[in-house]
Amino acid sequence: MKALLQKIVAQTGGDTRNGYIELRYHRRQSNSFMAQRGRVDVANHSIVEGVGVRALIDGAWGFAATARVDEASILRAIDQARRNARAILASRGKKESHLQRGKLSVIDWKGPGFDELIAMPIADKLGAVINFERRLAKSSSALHTARCRYNELLEEKVVVTSDGAAASAKIALPEFSMSAIAERDGERSTSSRGAGVSGGWTCLYEHPSLENVVEETARTAVDLLSAKYPEGGKKTVILAPAVVGLLCHEAIGHTVEADFVKSGSVAQGKIGQRVASDLVTMADTGRETIAGYAVGNLPFDDEGVETETTTIIKDGMLVSYLHNRETAAEFGVAPTGNARAWLFNDEPLIRMRNTFLLPGKSSLAEMIAGIDDGYLVEGAGSGQADSNGEFMFGTGYVWRIQNGKKTELLREATLSGIAFDVLQTVDAVSSEFRWDLGTGYCGKGQPAKVDAGGPYIRCKMNVGGRQG
Repeated sequence: MKALLQKIVAQTGGDTRNGYIELRYHRRQSNSFMAQRGRVDVANHSIVEGVGVRALIDGAWGFAATARVDEASILRAIDQARRNARAILASRGKKESHLQRGKLSVIDWKGPGFDELIAMPIADKLGAVINFERRLAKSSSALHTARCRYNELLEEKVVVTSDGAAASAKIALPEFSMSAIAERDGERSTSSRGAGVSGGWTCLYEHPSLENVVEETARTAVDLLSAKYPEGGKKTVILAPAVVGLLCHEAIGHTVEADFVKSGSVAQGKIGQRVASDLVTMADTGRETIAGYAVGNLPFDDEGVETETTTIIKDGMLVSYLHNRETAAEFGVAPTGNARAWLFNDEPLIRMRNTFLLPGKSSLAEMIAGIDDGYLVEGAGSGQADSNGEFMFGTGYVWRIQNGKKTELLREATLSGIAFDVLQTVDAVSSEFRWDLGTGYCGKGQPAKVDAGGPYIRCKMNVGGRQG
């Protein structure tokens, strides 16, 4: 496929009249299973394949796509994309627009685990998921419901552009999650755990978040039946890696995506300004090297730019936004490899990959010992944030900390605040680190597979709870 796209671009792309051309081939094979009551309740399989085409003529973008991947169909899609660009050009006139070149990829890359998942029989995957569900269901008589899910995406991509990108990749993205509902005297509580990786079956089940996954999921669900709710107010809290990742992604990461910056996010105009404690360094990367197991790894983005690690906040100072090639040219910086499209018929948008806080030097034990009255917040739940960085997140459960000791387990809480204000209060960052949002999908007009995580951090924020 790469040779075909290179041939087509050589024939049709790159002159002044026809402008820039970008071809993106994408084939995705997906499998999804859900086990409940000792059997598979859901089993889905799909294959999607096609080529997306973007044309840039005098500052006007045109897009088209074809689900047929022969030469004639791709040529027709190129012609349609150029007609679309010229129609936009006719309606609004020429616009000054440039694409920052950056480092365009020419690699052919196969990610870890791709061959392993392709070769592994579906029956073996189904059997393993059913076995996990049965173990969970039998682990406690108090469990009302046990569910296990397994999903995998097997991605093949080729990106070829008229200015030099010519790269291909094969990436495996498996994920596993488990949930339990416990019931006693009409009271119910829920616990869930999961993980995702850029890798194979073996890599997935070695993920630290899945350590003792059956026992921990069941125990937490049962223990929460007798747990109280936390007391509300502004509290000193320690956020676990999953919650740190949620904060990084939702409340900060989106505000530094350059298209949101241009629209007036809270990060606009703050490059070089202090936005956090000097203990805070935050980054986004397509090539994870810090702890292993991240799901958002990719060698190049959907514009053909090689991915890198982009430091967003360094020692508390905002130092970079996340860019595609066009916004990088507008801001006069290098592209960061953050242009991503979900399917071949989606246009690339500026998206995160693996977003995280870097570890520090404290230990979790030391951080707990430094709190007289506060909470250790575990189990990231759903959440939302706006362009001002104001957020509200749900959590699975929290632990009360009193006089420097972790004491009782408490039910779910709601966290809220303004992200940059919260980061200013960070006074301890742990050396422990974990990627912990690998089963999540980011939504921004289209989905994207992302990961996030970090160390434990100690800070102050609003905790919402209730008596019970």
